[in-house]
Amino acid sequence: MSFTGKYELQFQENFEPFMKAVGVPDEQIQKGKDIKSISEIVQDGKKFNITVTTGSKVIHQEFTIGEECELQTLLGEKVKTVVQMEGNNRLITNLKGITSVTELNGDTITHTMKIGDITYKRVSKRI
Repeated sequence: MSFTGKYELQFQENFEPFMKAVGVPDEQIQKGKDIKSISEIVQDGKKFNITVTTGSKVIHQEFTIGEECELQTLLGEKVKTVVQMEGNNRLITNLKGITSVTELNGDTITHTMKIGDITYKRVSKRI
């Protein structure tokens, strides 16, 4: 199953508690909570290029499954990690205590991030 496509955020759960837990300033949380982001994913075998545009903020992530890479955290910090694929539709990694799982089902991507007992969920649809 290919992740390649453009996806628009449909809804999110636990945005504010999660962002507070990872240290995002309240001002940024208030600005970001109602903005619909667009994620563009290009998958070429095990190599992924992901661009997430949220308002004027653009984050670009690039990685190859099973190889060490540098990914940007929600606070803009670069962290070394390894992204694994489970089955053909789940990407899993850990960034500084945050477990990140991205799952593709048809035209829907569900991205969950967990820190401690707080789970943040984002659901996006292919556009």
